[in-house]
Amino acid sequence: MTGQNPAPSFSRNDIVVAGAIIFVIAMMLIRPPAMLLDILMTFNVAAGLVILLVSIFTAHPLQFSSFPSLLLIMTLFRLSLNFSTTRTLLLTGEAGEVIKQFGEFVIGGNTAVGLVGFLILIIVNFVVITKGSERVSEVAARFTLDAMPGKQMAIDADLNAGLISDGDARKRRSDIQREADFYGAMDGASKFVKGDAIAGLLIVAVNLIGGLIIGMMQQNMDFAQAWSHFSLRTVGDGLINQIPALLISTATGLIVTRAAGESGLGEELVGQLTNNPMLLMMAGGVVGVLGLVPGMPTLAFVTVGGLLGFLGWTIKSRQDARAAAPAEPEPLPITSEAPPETTVQLTAVDPMEIELGYALVPLADSAKGGDLLDRIVAVRKQVATNLGLLIPYIRVRDNLGLAPYQYVVKLRGIEIGAYELQPDRLLAMSPGDLDETLPGQQTVEPAFGLPGVWISPNERQRAELMGFTVVDPVAVVVAHLTEVIRDHASELLGRQEVRGMVDSVKESHPALVEELTPTLLSLGEIQKVLANLLSENVPIRDLVLIFETLADWAPITKDAEQLTERVRAALGRTIVNHLGFGNVIYALTLAPDLEQQLLAAAERRAGGPALDPNLAHGLVEAVAADAQAMAAQGQTPTLVCAPALRPVLRRIAKHAFPRLIVLSYAELDPKLEIEAVGVIRV
Repeated sequence: MTGQNPAPSFSRNDIVVAGAIIFVIAMMLIRPPAMLLDILMTFNVAAGLVILLVSIFTAHPLQFSSFPSLLLIMTLFRLSLNFSTTRTLLLTGEAGEVIKQFGEFVIGGNTAVGLVGFLILIIVNFVVITKGSERVSEVAARFTLDAMPGKQMAIDADLNAGLISDGDARKRRSDIQREADFYGAMDGASKFVKGDAIAGLLIVAVNLIGGLIIGMMQQNMDFAQAWSHFSLRTVGDGLINQIPALLISTATGLIVTRAAGESGLGEELVGQLTNNPMLLMMAGGVVGVLGLVPGMPTLAFVTVGGLLGFLGWTIKSRQDARAAAPAEPEPLPITSEAPPETTVQLTAVDPMEIELGYALVPLADSAKGGDLLDRIVAVRKQVATNLGLLIPYIRVRDNLGLAPYQYVVKLRGIEIGAYELQPDRLLAMSPGDLDETLPGQQTVEPAFGLPGVWISPNERQRAELMGFTVVDPVAVVVAHLTEVIRDHASELLGRQEVRGMVDSVKESHPALVEELTPTLLSLGEIQKVLANLLSENVPIRDLVLIFETLADWAPITKDAEQLTERVRAALGRTIVNHLGFGNVIYALTLAPDLEQQLLAAAERRAGGPALDPNLAHGLVEAVAADAQAMAAQGQTPTLVCAPALRPVLRRIAKHAFPRLIVLSYAELDPKLEIEAVGVIRV
């Protein structure tokens, strides 16, 4: 039936573990025979030893991530054994040969010695190992959770920088989450060991008291007989259960105190303890001198000191021999230059990056509610949608050299924008025609240069009612970044990106690409045309139309500026739509006499108008004044001119008023109405 989740599948191991857990619980309901109890007691000791050995040879805690669940199962298994042996002992007076022989062997028939030994094991297990493991688990869980945001931010930064793939990022995030879950589970699982130690002590007390009562009242024993019979078996039962408990408690301590390594615990311990043989020799000398003090056990101290000194001297001799041995000759390099990978790593520059002061790091920390990284991903998608340019990954990193609340935007390692935020405040921006003011720190918004003020979040509603635009600090960074990308989009387009675009078009229009490149234009020439379009915020999404136009005009001219003008004419509707003009375009125009002068200059020089210096200076001032007047009226500064004059007027506008849009009549649909709001005169 559709719409239902598929039934889960179980492996053979899953079924075995489930059956074992059910069997452990069933032991509390049925009374197993004495032979089975002997086998289970032996298995309990063997399982504790196996778990201890696995924990010793585990290089990283996550390699034994099932340990918390295994700890619960083994604790339940021991308690079930305790219950079964207690019931069998009190009912029959015997609990199997293992318990009897173990009690006689370990305590030597002396019940008092057995009880003291059992209590010592309980104290060591409960007070020392279990208590320490519990504390280490608690601290490790807390520090692991505290470190998660920084680790996740580092993963997101590497992903944005393109250093790792999405699959690698998902795996690293999963490892971090598993590590946090593991230490959190260990924090709780250590309580099982603590409870097991307490339960073992109580069970021994119950067995002793219950055995005395049953032996004297039901089996007609006197006190001495009942005590001798039941105490021997009770202590044996307690000891044979506490030894596996001690082994597993030790394994718990090893797991939670184990730092990530590349080898087993034994190899690391021996290597690190014997790394400096002089320390062994010094320790041996101190122990040997203590043995010479009158009244001290000379033989024991001198023997141990001599062994330490001999071990240190042996290790030092081997190290000296290895150091004196001639080194194997290295193969001569083919060239004297460093490998290309090394050179790239040392000189690599990120296309774009944002550096944050340490107080702004929480803005990029998703665990603390920061969504800067998500918004940057949205900016990249928005730029790709609007301009047709997929910008490279943007690296986000912290920089302790910055002021705490400062951020810097860099393009190829060079700072192109900076600003100081107030993370706990909101930025209220004035549209420019408000007489009212708000209390707060005055500032200038970095993206558009609007006057603003940092206000308390409580003032937001009041500011919006007064006509202010209120945004959060992350929105300020995102708006600034978007404008920086828009202003420098042409610098982010390289030949490699153009190659990707060409290959993409080739999949659907192979004939067009084969005609255009490399026969007519090289990748570099195509890149210059596309960069010219992006420099004026013209979308390059319609690559098919752009390449068609280039293929039509490339046989006539290879000049990038002329090809750009031809492409702009073909993209006329796209340009007008992207700029948001309706059926009427409000624009500046040139005075007829000025236009004739500029056209005459264009005819005298094919490469561009050779303007008189005075005329050029006057034109710059006039363009700046009229564009500023148009912007002051709340309109988009736009200039419409003849196609032959657009390139030179665009160059003039870059110096006079960079945000002035310069359009040619060839780019406008004849159905559009042009309403002149000003005439430029010199």
